Amino acid sequence: MKPIAGAVVLASLLSAAGCDAPKTTHHAIPRPDHIVVVVEENRSYGDIIGSPQAPYLNQLARRGASLTEFYAITHPSQPNYLSLFSGSGQGVVGDSCPFNSTAQNLGSRLLKSGLTFAGYAQSMPRVGFTGCTSGAYARRHNPWVDFGNLPASVNRPWTHFPRDYSRLPTVSFVVPDVDHDMHNGSVRTADTWLRDNLGDYARWAAVHNSLLVVTWDESSDGTNHIPTILVGAHVRPGAHTQPNNLFGLLRTLLDAYGLKSLDHSSESDPIDVWESSASRAAT
Repeated sequence: MKPIAGAVVLASLLSAAGCDAPKTTHHAIPRPDHIVVVVEENRSYGDIIGSPQAPYLNQLARRGASLTEFYAITHPSQPNYLSLFSGSGQGVVGDSCPFNSTAQNLGSRLLKSGLTFAGYAQSMPRVGFTGCTSGAYARRHNPWVDFGNLPASVNRPWTHFPRDYSRLPTVSFVVPDVDHDMHNGSVRTADTWLRDNLGDYARWAAVHNSLLVVTWDESSDGTNHIPTILVGAHVRPGAHTQPNNLFGLLRTLLDAYGLKSLDHSSESDPIDVWESSASRAAT
């Protein structure tokens, strides 16, 4: 299911009938000092939201914005990671490794604008590692290593994630290994890993103009209806029903820093879960 495409069809039908499309009011996207995006694996919306196996994720969903109509792009994993990072699956339809590209991507956009990016992969053995696997690490879940226009220095093991969060890059991606991202391990195991390793950052972000995003690569069923949660400064807590997808998340990350959209991200609206500008000015 691709709700963004459905919205385009609706607008076209209304136009053909001589009607104006419904006007949607979007709140301006804030410019966080830091955004951390965590990508989990292979779970549908109903596997997580409301599940007793995911107490910490449900706590985050209550504290922040929980997107109730959010979708991945395709199956299997790798093209979804590429879509989130570059606005396109880059012609990839499977999980074969290695894949290499010189296409523009989120990291290259940030670096060219004078901002910073890094990806942190659990169980990856060293900075700049290009192997397909190492223990529980899987390159197919690590899109930034696939792009030759990014320096090897942005491809970092999880052990390099700074504990002084003010030293984080502008945007960071975090990919737990397959034992801790719900791929091989359980929902409960991944939930506990997230709490223990990024719980402090989630609390810090709320009072330091920063943001934590937790999303999934694809669903466990054919719908690709996945959970996505945003927690941090300037987020309006609650369940948000705006239809969106991984392209829209990329669009949001780019728009937050005034960067040009990438490929299919230009076809999606940014995520709208923000306090009004007046509310932000008052804090």
